Amino acid sequence: MDRPETMGVFLSVVEEGDFSAAARRLRLSPSAVSKIIGRLESRLGVRLLQRSTRRISLTAEGSTYADSARRILNDIKEAEIAIQPGAEPRGRLRVSLPSAFGHRLIVPMLPAFIDRYPAIELELMFTDAIVDLLAEETDVAVRVAAQSDSRLVMRRLAPNHRVICASARYLEKHGIPMTPGDLQHHTCLGITSRGGLNIWEFDGPDGPQSMRIRSPIEANSTEALRRLALAGVGIVRMSEILVGPDIRIGRLTALLTGYNHHDGPPICAVYPPGRILAPRVRVFVDFLAEQFANPPWLHGAP
Repeated sequence: MDRPETMGVFLSVVEEGDFSAAARRLRLSPSAVSKIIGRLESRLGVRLLQRSTRRISLTAEGSTYADSARRILNDIKEAEIAIQPGAEPRGRLRVSLPSAFGHRLIVPMLPAFIDRYPAIELELMFTDAIVDLLAEETDVAVRVAAQSDSRLVMRRLAPNHRVICASARYLEKHGIPMTPGDLQHHTCLGITSRGGLNIWEFDGPDGPQSMRIRSPIEANSTEALRRLALAGVGIVRMSEILVGPDIRIGRLTALLTGYNHHDGPPICAVYPPGRILAPRVRVFVDFLAEQFANPPWLHGAP
């Protein structure tokens, strides 16, 4: 049995959780599967699996080997697909998207992608958590967050400018803040933080300023904060990605425009590394880059 086949047996054991289930999947005997794994561990000189009477689990070395084996076998599969004459990108594409950003901006882009690549099947997962792409077998994620996983490849799609804004209803009732210090006398809506304090930073005529904003209303959802701002509840600091269309059509008014509000982490696509990038991943990331070259939040919102 060659090394790719051995890797496939090992991954079957990992995915099934025991030798008997893996053997049924592979149409081998449990003893044959056990011998293959034993020879693999002997050759590598490390234990990859912890055996118990109820379940098999990965050791730290086994987890590392499993990640590498998945990438290698995927590279082989993608290489074979890529050399097929006239092959078009196909297969299932698992995409992780942040909730508000994904719904408001990525989803409206997708009909054009589906029309262009009808052989690609999309599986969209909306979450504001940072998904472990390798563990969750996710092909690509769009993130508006600092990249902290050195195992992943990152492609920057667009900057993430922040704006401070409020509705005309709120400003008519409470007045317009002219300096960052004026925010202390306004209702500011903040992302959930321990202790109810948000730090809003500015650069302006008097240099950098950091304002400790106490937010009487907090949420862990940017879409909830946007809707509260639209309803006239308070002032919000948010990515232009999410409120740019509202500002353009007059539903919200940008405030303190003479100050730099410090950009947030850029919008990025991240995906697991591989010597051969799966065509379905490559065309999806290229499509996003094409769309973000003409930022959709500069146009009216639905």
